[in-house]
Amino acid sequence: MSVLDIDAPTVRKNLVQFIRDQMTCAAFERVIVGLSGGLDSAVTTHLAVEALTSANVIGLILPYRSTDDECQEHAELVVTKLGIESQIIDIAPQIDAYFAQFPQADRLRRANKIARERMSVLYDQSRVYEALVIGTGNKSERLLGYTTLWGDMACAFNPLGNLYKTQVRQLADELGVIEAICTKAPSAGLWPGQTDEGELGFSYAEADQILYWLMDQQCSAEQVAEKGFPRDLIAEIAIRVKRSAFKSRMPPVAEI
Repeated sequence: MSVLDIDAPTVRKNLVQFIRDQMTCAAFERVIVGLSGGLDSAVTTHLAVEALTSANVIGLILPYRSTDDECQEHAELVVTKLGIESQIIDIAPQIDAYFAQFPQADRLRRANKIARERMSVLYDQSRVYEALVIGTGNKSERLLGYTTLWGDMACAFNPLGNLYKTQVRQLADELGVIEAICTKAPSAGLWPGQTDEGELGFSYAEADQILYWLMDQQCSAEQVAEKGFPRDLIAEIAIRVKRSAFKSRMPPVAEI
């Protein structure tokens, strides 16, 4: 048994109730979710439908011209399976118009702009549908900083924010998420062939365990190394956590 094993039926029940409670507190009936075709957004949408019914969940598919066709196809499969209302909005015109002024912009600048444009569209459409934006990010991404501030991190509330990626996979099995989504390599779909683990340089399976011991159990790097994890990987993950901690905090305000 792994330290990251969860009681998936109980977690499912609790997260469904969490969504209902958040909606009651905010006095809203509907949520809007960005459907990437990936695991996290699929799991979030399943939970939202269970909590609110398909009539109260809207899915937005927001491709850029570099988005893999498979990502959109998988997003559409989620829409069909769950019977939710959806829209496909191509964000290429506004992204390309902006970077026409900055042709020298590197890949990371473009990726961050795409993530923030997607959230901008989600919030604009949330007004149209009178819906709250529901978050899809997981704990692994948040701790590692593998997320865009004011982009995919922005939301009204986030049901998956305290689940590591490997735990989201367990929940996906419990919810019956489409197998093709569960088994493919995680990707933000920001450029052709991009994968999370390829960009990070390590797997979620290993990183999640190190994060658990470092963050949840407050072990020292030396104590984590004694459990058999590579010292260089522990050091890299610890640095990532430290450098990206600001993303998880509200901006500090000076005391006068």
